Amino acid sequence: MAIEIERKFLVTSDAWRAQATRAQRMVQGYLIDASLVATQTGTRCSLRVRIGGDKAWLNIKSATLGVARQEYDYPIPVADAERMLRDFCNGVVEKVRHYVPHAGLMFEVDEFFGDNADLVVAEVELQSADQAIAKPEWLGREVSEHLRYYNLNLLQYPYSRWSERERAGE
Repeated sequence: MAIEIERKFLVTSDAWRAQATRAQRMVQGYLIDASLVATQTGTRCSLRVRIGGDKAWLNIKSATLGVARQEYDYPIPVADAERMLRDFCNGVVEKVRHYVPHAGLMFEVDEFFGDNADLVVAEVELQSADQAIAKPEWLGREVSEHLRYYNLNLLQYPYSRWSERERAGE
């Protein structure tokens, strides 16, 4: 069983840009309708297709809230992924992922586009849920437990539709 332990944070400045070592455009969609995953109590996972650069994956992730979730990734041909995104998905989430090393960890800073433009979050994968991290100065409030920041929910309720209160974290 594959377990992903990941914490997610808001980004408070562009200071991370000078430290980024590479970037990759990503587009992803969900093969299970986002509204079903968000509202059905019986749904136990999300199923997405993602293209990152010249590679593509099917990804299955447990539909649980928190920093530790089951996750499985399976490589697939890019042409298959493009067709799945076009034929089976009710929209896509587009972003550029920037890889930013800090204090022995790799932060992934996601800069969203389209309906989620102006949203920038950072994720960091950890070895354990209680692993201490040295937070860079550009890392803001943790949002790991806030469903609205999950990519699946950004598809259904994009950042462009959030109120000022929601954007402020209320």
